[in-house]
Amino acid sequence: MTTRTEPLSGVTHLLPQTNRLRALHSIVRDREARREDFVPAANRIIRGLLDAALDLLPYEPREVRTPVGRTYHGLSLASQVYGVSIARAGDSMESELRVMAPETRLGKILIQRDKVTKLPHLYYAALPPGIDRGHVLLLDPMLATGGTALAAIRVLLEHGVPEGHIVFVNLLSAPEGIKVVHDRHPEVRIVTSSVEERLSEHAFMLPGIGDFGDRYFGTDIPA
Repeated sequence: MTTRTEPLSGVTHLLPQTNRLRALHSIVRDREARREDFVPAANRIIRGLLDAALDLLPYEPREVRTPVGRTYHGLSLASQVYGVSIARAGDSMESELRVMAPETRLGKILIQRDKVTKLPHLYYAALPPGIDRGHVLLLDPMLATGGTALAAIRVLLEHGVPEGHIVFVNLLSAPEGIKVVHDRHPEVRIVTSSVEERLSEHAFMLPGIGDFGDRYFGTDIPA
């Protein structure tokens, strides 16, 4: 079943804030959560986000014959879908997309934010051929200041992807980050499971989740 979203604006879509979603967020936001609890809860949220993002893409009519000989008037995607993850945290979303839509072609962008200046630096980009003719799900669990998102969107635009063909998928969005992305790229759509209160003076989202990549992949645990 498709997960519908609540549009905050024409291009920002928030997952319905159901009791089930709030329960999952209560797990992933808990500083005491064990990794064996954190990862399954995060994956469940990611699946809902990807389902909602895929629902925003263009579809075309498709008729199929059912086992009882009747015709079902359905739909199929009208465009090739590409998933581009922003490493490393975005890799968590890439694996879920690979399971949900194995036909999706995948690319990767490596951007790291300077811990002092908070400015993003592009280190690596590998995008599949033909990406300029499809629709792209840009994957990163966090949208904080918006700097990393802008850098990744710039890479896609430089490879010919139309702005309106980009859907940025993330778990948590800061209002400041949403504004930055929309001001610079008004046609890029955002799908998120939470709009946070604000950023702290150190650019951490509040109430936040910590470092998603470290918690998801277990690199926050001392050896």
